[in-house]
Amino acid sequence: MYFFDEWEEETFNQRVGRMIVLAVGSKNRAKVYAVQEILIREPIKVVSLDVPSEVAKQPLSDEETLKGAINRAKACLDSKEISLGIGLEGGVCETDYGLMLCNWGALVNRKGNVWVASGAKIPVPHHVAEALRNGEELGDIMARLTDDRDIRVKMGAVGIFTNERITRKKMFAHIVELLYGQYLYHGAEEIKH
Repeated sequence: MYFFDEWEEETFNQRVGRMIVLAVGSKNRAKVYAVQEILIREPIKVVSLDVPSEVAKQPLSDEETLKGAINRAKACLDSKEISLGIGLEGGVCETDYGLMLCNWGALVNRKGNVWVASGAKIPVPHHVAEALRNGEELGDIMARLTDDRDIRVKMGAVGIFTNERITRKKMFAHIVELLYGQYLYHGAEEIKH
């Protein structure tokens, strides 16, 4: 990802070809910063768009969380300037070991290719799981527990539950690495042209 003014961008584009514009389907800082951090050395301009996930505010399964990520990524392509879209979605899912945090990402291009990846899962403490099962949203629960309304754009629940060893940004950065790696493996047509 490069940062430059218009003149520098025009000169850069003449040297390496058309600038790839990738949109992150969220304005959430943890998600946007994760993408920027991973793609900082790539010939990609990263922008963020406020797009709907078209799933519940609190996804309650792997399937729903993945669907939200795919929907966000695809919605990014509604803007003609965008070559690639990334959707990142956090949720929870029931397992034999209780309710767990889950997170998914999707990368899409204009040819209709969709790459998906999931991240780490950890158990949610019992009192948080009960609140989730009673219909509360994880971000609201964590804001109440930490007395920090912005926890979801900072370290997130995963940061609290891992004593800040893994933050929400790090968790999503791992997913972005998996997505971008698959994209490169499968040809990265937008970058080659």
